[in-house]
Amino acid sequence: MATSSSLHCVLAILLLALIPFKATSSSHHNHQRLKSLHFSLFQHETINKTGYIIANGVEGGPGITQTTTNFGTLFAFQDPLTATANRSSKLVGIAEGTSVTSSLDGLRSISIAKLTLRLKHHKGSISIVGGTHNIKPSDHPIVGGTDDFLLAQGYVTSSPVNLKGKTVTYKIEFHIYWPPYAAQISQKP
Repeated sequence: MATSSSLHCVLAILLLALIPFKATSSSHHNHQRLKSLHFSLFQHETINKTGYIIANGVEGGPGITQTTTNFGTLFAFQDPLTATANRSSKLVGIAEGTSVTSSLDGLRSISIAKLTLRLKHHKGSISIVGGTHNIKPSDHPIVGGTDDFLLAQGYVTSSPVNLKGKTVTYKIEFHIYWPPYAAQISQKP
């Protein structure tokens, strides 16, 4: 009988080991609001003045128009960023970068840009990368920043405003967020 009760005891322990227990853990969520900044600027790109085709892509595509370039075309730009859609409004930054036409219809490209800003309360640059559609709004993630934008996260939306004439205009909407630890780093001497 002693063996039988030890066997029952071992079986009871094994059964208890097989019953799933709900794990308990505690996590402390930081309920602080992220510091954020939302605003819009306007990018003005003038072909052969602030934007240049470096290498023309594959022949036989849609050709070069105000909104299209041939597949594989490499384009570089250094465009003014202004406070309003009027080109003569206050200059508050520079958009510089490059793009490669990545669609056969000539409407989409892979873009890399550094947006250097001189705003009233913020100065520095934001780096973005992503896909751009020439005639539709496009979101670009923020992948880096300098000075006041160090450790910034978020995205930038580029939307065409005026695609007629020698200078094309895009509305650039900024959605910038700083994680709580960014303030601690920016306060170091």
